[in-house]
Amino acid sequence: MPMDPSFYYAAIPAVILVGLAKGGMGDALSLMGLPFLALVVSPVQAAAILLPILVFMDMISLLIWRRHGNWTTLKIMLPGALFGIAVGWATSALVPGNVLRVVIGVVTVLFCLRYFWSNFGPGAGTATPPRGQRPLRATMWGSLSGYGSFVAHAGGAPFQIYALPLQMQPREYTGTSVRFFAVLNAVKLVPYFALGQLDTQNLATSATLLPFAPLATLAGAWCVRRMKPVIFYPFMYAMALVAAVLIAREGFGF
Repeated sequence: MPMDPSFYYAAIPAVILVGLAKGGMGDALSLMGLPFLALVVSPVQAAAILLPILVFMDMISLLIWRRHGNWTTLKIMLPGALFGIAVGWATSALVPGNVLRVVIGVVTVLFCLRYFWSNFGPGAGTATPPRGQRPLRATMWGSLSGYGSFVAHAGGAPFQIYALPLQMQPREYTGTSVRFFAVLNAVKLVPYFALGQLDTQNLATSATLLPFAPLATLAGAWCVRRMKPVIFYPFMYAMALVAAVLIAREGFGF
């Protein structure tokens, strides 16, 4: 277990950022957290250390958002997501994670820019109606989310591409996102363990960081509960855009 104080100078902010994201503040904060931890340990070890903490945060988030969520969205997205995790596990040694980062990052950047152009550009003013459920599209983006979550820790952007245009109420959207990624993270424990990433040292390190997880998650939920849709959706698209830029930047190796 790393005992150098410099490890915790990076690890504690990483856990706080991920906790705020888990509370509902957006995937960009989570993506900022992992590079913090990767400053002091390898990216693979950083992901392994964070995964048990993510599962613990998921349990807290599920309790906070237990009354909110869209079951239809979950039912049509989760099968594809689980398939994506299985494909990621089977091909983890074959497909470069950077390729997927670039693809997901670029597609999500275009998706977010389209939203801001439509809502704040020269032609703004016409309300965009909520998009209806589309099972085929949900399966596709769910698969990319599961695959991206496993091989590149970039599952949030594909989920947002499908879920944000549904224009759910902020609490309903957050509850759906929390349930979706709680399932994915729990399932990912099996392949991570099989690949030898959840060893005693990493689990012990995770345990030392757990006390910071609940406060950060509760703080994120506190902020989301007080956001109106007119603020929540531009904020979430902005967070998705930041996340996409970080994903693409990492994929390109900048």
